Amino acid sequence: MVNLYFDWIIIITIPARLKEYDKINNDLIISVKEYDQMSRVLIVEDEENLAHFVELELKHEGYETKVALNGRLGLEAALNEDYDVILLDLMLPELNGLEVARRVREAKNTPIIIMTARDSVIDRVSGLDHGADDYIVKPFAIEELLARVRALLRRISIEEDQAGDHQTKVTYKDLVIEKENRIVRRDDEVINLTKREYELLLILMENINVVMSRKELLSQVWGYDADGETNVVDVYIRYLRNKIDRPGDPSYIQTVRGTGYVIRS
Repeated sequence: MVNLYFDWIIIITIPARLKEYDKINNDLIISVKEYDQMSRVLIVEDEENLAHFVELELKHEGYETKVALNGRLGLEAALNEDYDVILLDLMLPELNGLEVARRVREAKNTPIIIMTARDSVIDRVSGLDHGADDYIVKPFAIEELLARVRALLRRISIEEDQAGDHQTKVTYKDLVIEKENRIVRRDDEVINLTKREYELLLILMENINVVMSRKELLSQVWGYDADGETNVVDVYIRYLRNKIDRPGDPSYIQTVRGTGYVIRS
């Protein structure tokens, strides 16, 4: 087992199709079992030895790869070409990883995993707010990295299959969430929410009259427990109120002092 000591982001775009290889009479026969083509991976990493080591492991797993050795080249490749996975180091020359992630997020709705040794609440929140969906704390094994990529590709494929034309709606008064489309409307007017704002609102609307503690919301929306004090939930509740409430009307989201938040019927 090989442990890696570095900071990365993985950006997942639409899943490609996996291939199964069979050797028959010394000929390589590629039979598509589940996906149309091999997943393409862009590795944005300025340490050449590390980049090529990861590239080798990915190729061994059947991925197509490309390496960019700085943030500017990585961003250009990410925006101008279609990749299924982008591995993005944080400390890059010319353009840092968080800025690359932010710009990619503006152009593409791509899931992101941050891999970093900086596991404090503030560091995690910063990375997640730049568009990440998950994280892995180093040191970690290459096997875990590969497993997380496979799991995300599988999750995206399942979500796309389930979405189709069917829309599950969650409603509260004149506020409607279309879950498969991830669209929020109030009186048929679309409200633009970030990923975290959307997930926070969805949890509250799916738990009408249930007081959700800050710790519960932090765990369910951001995916981790707070070891110390953090006001990230309060900040995002304020963002939500500014978008879904109307001036002069009572807020849909009520504060329960010392506990958390609730939407009451």
